[in-house]
Amino acid sequence: MPDYIDLRGHQTYSYEWENNGEAVLLLHGGLSQTSHWDYVLTPDLEPDFHLFAYDRTGHGYTGDQAGSFHFDFQIREAIDYLEDVVKEPAHLIGWSDGGIIAMSIAITRPELVKSLILIGANYNHSGTVIELPFTEPSDEDKAEYAATSPDAPHTLTEKIKKMLRIWETEPNIPLSDLAKIQCPTLVVAGDDDVISHEHTIEMYRAIELGQLAIIPGTSHGAPKEKPALFSAIVHQFLTDLTYPVTKMPIRRVSNQPEQ
Repeated sequence: MPDYIDLRGHQTYSYEWENNGEAVLLLHGGLSQTSHWDYVLTPDLEPDFHLFAYDRTGHGYTGDQAGSFHFDFQIREAIDYLEDVVKEPAHLIGWSDGGIIAMSIAITRPELVKSLILIGANYNHSGTVIELPFTEPSDEDKAEYAATSPDAPHTLTEKIKKMLRIWETEPNIPLSDLAKIQCPTLVVAGDDDVISHEHTIEMYRAIELGQLAIIPGTSHGAPKEKPALFSAIVHQFLTDLTYPVTKMPIRRVSNQPEQ
């Protein structure tokens, strides 16, 4: 059941599903929260894995702190959560900003990560194909924010503007750092994603143990737009982390196991 926990002095809204399987941590997108997408994955993964999630600082049910929307803050927070709550190496599933956080942990603290699933993620701010202008939040978004966030209602607009400014210059992860990732990694994007396909493919090629899935007929919201297909891809990856041995290897020729 979700509840508040004290995460190194800050009240953080945390989710945990009961199961003794390997740990999986869900990392939601920017300006989003766990409840916006956990329902897509939990029915398929809960029987086999021990699922965790939390609303990052300034998101969902978790109140804000100074500097919390910058990625260095969010990466430190995720590491704290893995160390203090999960307490074991985990499979990280990150959507959008959550994927940026997940890959950053795999680079800086690889001992905490068993595998990565990166959904609509970018390693550099230049990877987005459009400028994201500010638009006034809808009445529905305002109502949800007022009902969930411990922060004052007027701060929703402030957070959106702050996040948009940060996305203009962050993240900025060198491709050479992506090459340090040595765990099985699934890179996922919609075929009409806000992240350019060229950027996504560069990320996939930089990760030695990478696999790539472009989900047809979807956008940046692929997990919600094709939930059955998305969940099937994720579940298949997590239940067989062996590196693919294909009939006609091209890009994987140099690191195929000996027959």
